[in-house]
Amino acid sequence: MDCIEVNGVGLEVLRIAGPQGRQPIVFLHEGLGSVALWRDWPAQVCAGTGRSGIVYSRRGYGRSDPIADVRGAGRLEPDYMHREAFEVLPGVLQALGLQAPVLLGHSDGGSIALLYASRHPLSACIVMAPHVIVEDISVQSIAQARDAYERNGLRERLARFHADVDVAFWQWNDAWLDPRFRAFDIREDCRRIEAPVLAIQGVDDAYGTLRQIEEIAPTRGPFEMAVLPDCGHSPHRDQPEAVTRRIADFLAGRD
Repeated sequence: MDCIEVNGVGLEVLRIAGPQGRQPIVFLHEGLGSVALWRDWPAQVCAGTGRSGIVYSRRGYGRSDPIADVRGAGRLEPDYMHREAFEVLPGVLQALGLQAPVLLGHSDGGSIALLYASRHPLSACIVMAPHVIVEDISVQSIAQARDAYERNGLRERLARFHADVDVAFWQWNDAWLDPRFRAFDIREDCRRIEAPVLAIQGVDDAYGTLRQIEEIAPTRGPFEMAVLPDCGHSPHRDQPEAVTRRIADFLAGRD
């Protein structure tokens, strides 16, 4: 495990070795994710695609630097994914010496990847269960997650993966349940993406309908969708082998 500093913030980084000559895959985690919560799936993807990889935890997640007063002065604003994509991620890639990698994002990480791709060149952009708009089903599930965190053991389960589990949870949950977040809509940003995009979503996703990938609809670059039956919000956990194969097929022949 390594650490990089971006905008004065220390971020934990895991580097996955792989063949040289192809752009590496940078993994962007979900709203409650971290390096550790990906488990060994990034290594499987790198092996299956013949690429190296970078996995990092955003601020407040995993072993990265925490956020002070996360429910007060440090509370994330509703545009936190835009800030991550436009202000933080460019610094992460610069610190890693990367110019046009493959971005692979899950949930919030998928939204961040799409936003970044709308302004910067990439070899490819792969998203699993991203959010491009806010649906009632999303807000309802996130409210249920708050109840599970406070009453049903979710806090204890997540504490294994985060140095400050309360920071990790509340920065995400408070932002999503802020009434102002209802205006979140990145469809126009997605229209400007020129990199090849693969969007993957499970039919049984409790955090969004298939509109979330159907409405990415970039008008400039190639776009593919993969809809998985018997799959929920985490395709890489529900169907890891199928998702890895689909990603490998998508990246075959690309830099």
